[in-house]
Amino acid sequence: DYHSGDGFARFAVEASEAAAPLVEAGLTFNYHNHSFEFERFDGRTGLEILQEESDPNVFSFEVDTYWVQHGGADPAALLRGLTGRMNVVHLKDMMVRDRAQSFGEVGEGNLDWPAILAACRTAGIEWYIIEQDTCPGDPFDSLALSLRNLRAMGIQ
Repeated sequence: DYHSGDGFARFAVEASEAAAPLVEAGLTFNYHNHSFEFERFDGRTGLEILQEESDPNVFSFEVDTYWVQHGGADPAALLRGLTGRMNVVHLKDMMVRDRAQSFGEVGEGNLDWPAILAACRTAGIEWYIIEQDTCPGDPFDSLALSLRNLRAMGIQ
């Protein structure tokens, strides 16, 4: 019921109302994106509607870099545009394997990590979450590779 311009606007209001008591109790409400939020409705993406129609005091975002790229948007630009509205980010790379788009270890794919990490610093990100929906082998090996790559890029 929410996958329309009016639906995204309605969700922004309803989620803000639901989030208010959570924030009042010391918790946070974070909206995690996928790629469908980048569909346009009357010139605005679903994510833009969420950002514009939600209460910035209680409605925060949890950007997933892979899904932003998958949706055709620029992860670094989106992170900069959400400054003050988030403190956690999901870092996930996009790669091409066997001519198909797939999840990848951070730093092993096609995302622009220097720009993304600079935008994270600008946005005041506190928590960097490595996430990879599927792995080519042992998930702990993928996690270790992502962590090594992030450390080499200055994230400790």
